[in-house]
Amino acid sequence: MEQTNETNNAAGADIAGKLAEATQAMAEALHNINAQFDALHTKIDRIVAAVEEDDVQAGAEDATIREKLANAEKANHDLKAQSEQARRKTLSPLVTTLLAKEGVEGDALIETPVLEKALSGLSIEQRIAVKAELARAGILT
Repeated sequence: MEQTNETNNAAGADIAGKLAEATQAMAEALHNINAQFDALHTKIDRIVAAVEEDDVQAGAEDATIREKLANAEKANHDLKAQSEQARRKTLSPLVTTLLAKEGVEGDALIETPVLEKALSGLSIEQRIAVKAELARAGILT
């Protein structure tokens, strides 16, 4: 019986040693897994920070583009206003005299009924020519 006890004790010590080795191996594996997890977590944090930085830069670029667009639209509006003023030309002396006889100033906007009354004494070709000249000068409404 003593021999069986000794064999059991020896086998128990051997099993305990193997369990200690297995526990140590598992602890090392767990340590390696934790190190890999920390490395991956660090990489993910860097990726998230890079994406957020890109979003911030894209937002700033978007605001810059909107500002440039607003400036371009304002410049376009100003240029259109300038072109409207630049389009006005002086009228020929004949048209100015004809309008003055009817009491219309040469640089004022002329309404169609007033113009028809002023041009009533002219032929159709002359009326067309006067109307075309007034339209080019920007006076005819």
